[in-house]
Amino acid sequence: MTNLDPDLRTARPAAARLFVGTYAGGGGEGLYPLHRDADGGQWAMYAADEAAQNCSFGVYAERTGLHYLVDEDGGSVGVFRNGGGASEGWACLARIPAGGAAPCHIALDRSESWFAVANYAGGSIMLQRLDPQTGLPVDAPIVRANAGSGPNPDRQEAPHAHWVGFSPDNRWLYATDLGTDQVLAFAFDAGDGTLGPPIVAFDAPPGSGPRHVLLHPYRPGLAYLACELTSELILLDVAGPAFVARTMVSTLPAGAAAGSIVAHIAANAAGDRVYVSNRGDDSIAVFALDDRGEPRLMEHVASGGASPRFFLLLEDEKQMIVAHERDHRVTRLDIGPDGTLSPTDTGIVVPGAAFVLDARPRSRVEPPVG
Repeated sequence: MTNLDPDLRTARPAAARLFVGTYAGGGGEGLYPLHRDADGGQWAMYAADEAAQNCSFGVYAERTGLHYLVDEDGGSVGVFRNGGGASEGWACLARIPAGGAAPCHIALDRSESWFAVANYAGGSIMLQRLDPQTGLPVDAPIVRANAGSGPNPDRQEAPHAHWVGFSPDNRWLYATDLGTDQVLAFAFDAGDGTLGPPIVAFDAPPGSGPRHVLLHPYRPGLAYLACELTSELILLDVAGPAFVARTMVSTLPAGAAAGSIVAHIAANAAGDRVYVSNRGDDSIAVFALDDRGEPRLMEHVASGGASPRFFLLLEDEKQMIVAHERDHRVTRLDIGPDGTLSPTDTGIVVPGAAFVLDARPRSRVEPPVG
């Protein structure tokens, strides 16, 4: 593993593509540029941009070229433009309250004219309109707070919103609540700016702690629910506000030690592989999806650090970049032709590592043919 060179603390690279969001409580000072050589084998970390603090999640708007980054400890959302040059860095164009404490997830609607935020502490979600020209927040936000609890007294003593996402037809806003074992659905009208009352779209198994939903990128009737507290992946059939469980599988290997919890979930560009990270077991579970979307476990691979909170798929380079929260490390796994993963010796210590951001300009990926 490569440690941070002290000489790089005050430097800034001529250009950087990857940035690591960090928690101040773990020693992070902001958003760290991560420079990699051509084959990704040698990494260097440069001085953090302090404008983006406690960035544990973010989204990019293709239409305006803006990034929307949560400040989890600060309870806010920042609107940023990445200059991409040696002196420009990240410019914060606006910062607004997230409508609750500990914002941990953010999503753009299909028109990129609204964003929604999940606030872990207090269990609220916020919906915010964006100016169609500038991409900046306008009008008063809409906030919805949930109520209830779950059977786990340590983690489910109150509502804990953990993920938000918009349906493919942009008619529904979905949210998971780890504290109440629910997936909620809100009727959404992007034109009128209305958000309906919450509907319980799915009652997850008691104590499962639903963390994130992965809406299948090309099959609008399918979704995958990652349950943090029980390390389970649930295949869901989706129709508007209704989620119906079809299959449930474990994300852990047989005989895994107790105490592991799920973190991130993502699919590849082809939509035929799903990856889930396990904190505690410190592994990535790889699932193949058949023609019906059913998940089949292919393998478990060591993530290369302790507590893999987030990973980023770089399929053009056949790499996965993993941020480990507990030992402040970012590592690289190689992606094989069949979507399986291989550990490498490449990595770097990043204090407070929580999130990895790909800042390159990009266009929406088209669905595969056939």
